[in-house]
Amino acid sequence: MSGRGTAIRVLQWTLIVAGLILVGFWAGARLHGGLAKSSEIRNFEAARSELRETIDPTSTPTSARSLDTDLPVDTSLWAEDRIEEYRESLEHEFNAPLAILRIPKIGLEVAVLEGTSEPALNRGVGHITGTPQPGNDGNVGIAGHRDGYFRGLKDISEGDLIEMETLAGIESYTVTRLLLVDPPDVWVLEPTEVPSITLVTCYPFYYVGSAPQRFIVRAERVGE
Repeated sequence: MSGRGTAIRVLQWTLIVAGLILVGFWAGARLHGGLAKSSEIRNFEAARSELRETIDPTSTPTSARSLDTDLPVDTSLWAEDRIEEYRESLEHEFNAPLAILRIPKIGLEVAVLEGTSEPALNRGVGHITGTPQPGNDGNVGIAGHRDGYFRGLKDISEGDLIEMETLAGIESYTVTRLLLVDPPDVWVLEPTEVPSITLVTCYPFYYVGSAPQRFIVRAERVGE
């Protein structure tokens, strides 16, 4: 009986150790994804601090409001292929983000990168070339994948708040229109008199294959 009891205890400890190793792998994967996003926001924070020092030599990085750099990327709504492509994008180097886009209602906080290349759209969302840069007047175009960061737009409504943080500060926008258009309908990116943001993603959100339409979110700067 003593020999059998010893064998059972050895088996129990083996299973416990194996379980701890698996938990460690899972935690490491989650941490890696969180740190990847954190690095993009840290780059933005560093660039913003440098600009503030240039404008006001008495300011220091610690005087600047800090961003939540430990917020992990929530991929719970993402397609499996998009998650894998996001992981692959972690191997790419990107310039500091142009801005940080936030939509509190859907829990979105994402770096706005320059351009709409696949690596950029897998890592964050992309500023559409030819439209004003974030923080400027006019109609700022931002694109994102429907099965990635912009899948949460399915739950957005008119009147919802959107925040855009640039090196110059934070600007607030209110969603004024939700549209469905065909891919050739680029008029949604035409200049506007009121400073605006136009978010563009494919539609339907859960369509299998090349989506036939585009989902448009138009938001206007608060106070304009």
